[in-house]
Amino acid sequence: MPFELRPYPTPTLRPDGAYLQNAWRQSVYAIARRMGVDIKLLTVSPQPHTRLAFEGLEFAKDRDQGDEYNNRVMRAFFQESQDIGDESVLAQLAGETGLPADEFRRALDSHEYAGRVEKLLRHAQGEMSITGVPLFVIGNQTLMGLQSRDALVTAIVQGGILS
Repeated sequence: MPFELRPYPTPTLRPDGAYLQNAWRQSVYAIARRMGVDIKLLTVSPQPHTRLAFEGLEFAKDRDQGDEYNNRVMRAFFQESQDIGDESVLAQLAGETGLPADEFRRALDSHEYAGRVEKLLRHAQGEMSITGVPLFVIGNQTLMGLQSRDALVTAIVQGGILS
């Protein structure tokens, strides 16, 4: 589900700024190493806004390729330091997942999915009161922030999803 910590026109953070440098050094990298995740702090500055990427995700979901698109965009951002706020970058990534890049670009140019994304963002921020990520909704439980495997398993079992 789309969620923006800093929606446009709010400025995004600069990767070379003290806040992100400290947060990543003190927590993100250690967690990523422990979980075996290859991740690095974006070098594109300032960080991009993500609204277009979310519009692209809705395009991909309509073609049953939402997971492939989402995974490719995440790798581009968190491993390759690509600017996922740039339409041409997103079109290239979409093409790499097998989506028709020209049709994808036209959908972004026309903002065909902007209304759907706006509705999802309103739902996340207003109706669900989401203020941060990651967030897990499991059954009737909402877990915000990084959770241990045990906490997630407990929520899944308590929610009757897994016994």
